[in-house]
Amino acid sequence: MATVVPTSEEDPALSVVRYTAELSWGDAGPEVAEGQVSRLLAEAGECMIQNRWLDLASLMLTSADVIFSKASDKDLECIYIVVCNLVKKPESLDQVHEMAELIATKFTQQPNNKPTLRLKILFNLYNLLENPYSRFFVYMKALNLAVSGNATEHVVPSFKKMDSFLREWNLGVKDQRNLFLTVTNILKETKSSAKDSFKFLIKYLATFSGEDASTLNEAKEEAVRAIIEFLKAPDMFQSDLHDMPVVAQLENDPKYSLVYQLLKIFVTQRLDAYLDFHAKNPTFLTSYGLVHEDCVTKMRLLSLVDLSTNESGRAPYSLIKETLKIEGNEVELWVVKAITAKLMDCRIDQMNQVVIVSRYTERDFGHQQWQALRSKLGAWRGHISNVITTIQANKITEDGTQAMQGLAIR
Repeated sequence: MATVVPTSEEDPALSVVRYTAELSWGDAGPEVAEGQVSRLLAEAGECMIQNRWLDLASLMLTSADVIFSKASDKDLECIYIVVCNLVKKPESLDQVHEMAELIATKFTQQPNNKPTLRLKILFNLYNLLENPYSRFFVYMKALNLAVSGNATEHVVPSFKKMDSFLREWNLGVKDQRNLFLTVTNILKETKSSAKDSFKFLIKYLATFSGEDASTLNEAKEEAVRAIIEFLKAPDMFQSDLHDMPVVAQLENDPKYSLVYQLLKIFVTQRLDAYLDFHAKNPTFLTSYGLVHEDCVTKMRLLSLVDLSTNESGRAPYSLIKETLKIEGNEVELWVVKAITAKLMDCRIDQMNQVVIVSRYTERDFGHQQWQALRSKLGAWRGHISNVITTIQANKITEDGTQAMQGLAIR
């Protein structure tokens, strides 16, 4: 079977129509096939003369399903490169978008039939488009095709460029939500990175800031999902989830108030509060797939960080032992665990039985922490300004002294 290459003066689009028509009607016999090929070629020619590019694209896509079952991958790619290039013909961006919708929708109707090739063709279409929203539409079609066709590994690498995509597409809130939630689900299913999946879930929830109650309710299940994922993650210790309106609504929710209460404990309280919660709600953890021992481990580390926030930065062994509910010989082990988790930098003074903390990670980085950081940066700028002023003053004094010495020599 020959690959479609423009080896004659016939327009590539007409060559594709001829080839696909012959392939589609080949089983009907020569007389029927010849008549159908002639009819389709004549119709395609009229579309080209009248600049009816959308109709031509529709005509060329009519036999798409048949072509996918009969043609080789190489032939298919060549055929659909020609089809996709039709989007360069219209001058109207609206018509270009209609054509992009038509082509992309057709490709996603049978996602399990050669999904990798379909994705390749869709991304070729994406690169041919200039309208940002048309690009976004095709990209979303590609994501949905990848999910339905079990080919998500081919789209995951593109997520690294998401910030650049968002700047280019300039999406509205609803489209952002659709995108972030789709990406979140793909990353969760592929298990490529729990942190990346959580990051996009947070982006999704952040789009609901300042919304009314009915709209916030739309994302309630996803808010719960974010909380549970944060609680389960053994390497996530910082969160401002509870400050988000879409999460805060759970505090008074009859079904999910305990989920919010547990989040608050992990973000703002210590191990004793968690143990008290677990004692009062013994079946709660298992209902959400949480493991008590894992929660205790995480709360011990968070409680240790909390002990480091005092002004002196010193945490006695006795206080650590009492707060973490551990034996005295386990104190240094838990300090090392906190250091390994990059939750704190410290020095262990075994002689005086005290841990001296030089840096710790804030458990909750919300408005208060941003204000504190702003104050520290302001103070730092002031110190630097004073140093620069002192250096400049010393330089002026030094230059003056040297000048006076020069005069004395003369």
